[in-house]
Amino acid sequence: MNYSWPVTDARLRELKLMRRVRDRIDRDYAQPLDVEALARHVHLSAGHLSRQFKAAFGESPYSYLMTRRIERAMNLLRRGDLSVTEVCFAVGCSSLGTFSTRFTELVGISPSAYRKLSHGMEGLPGCITKQVTRPVRNREAADEKASLASSA
Repeated sequence: MNYSWPVTDARLRELKLMRRVRDRIDRDYAQPLDVEALARHVHLSAGHLSRQFKAAFGESPYSYLMTRRIERAMNLLRRGDLSVTEVCFAVGCSSLGTFSTRFTELVGISPSAYRKLSHGMEGLPGCITKQVTRPVRNREAADEKASLASSA
């Protein structure tokens, strides 16, 4: 492979640490996590971790954590056996207001509206449902994706 920038041993070590942080977020999303705790886990300062994580994955550790929590919340809401409040706390959010606001930002509708709409997805394979309902942080990309899909 021909890279336009040299990949040094130091850069590879940084990327390995960032993958460890991302894996911890994926595994422990429902636990109380903050950037300081994540940084301590890999022996970095919070500021350095935030900069390196964003450089590696395109978003801050907190944004990545909230996206994982919202994805899991979408799954739980589709099941339909938990209330929005129960889902909020099950995915590690401590404020229903913050959860609802972030959910609405990423998904485009409120958690309660999503819960009502999701009943039409019964019977679809989980892999298809997950792909179709994955939250999109960049609204412009989502709009472009939707317009491409409708013109096909």
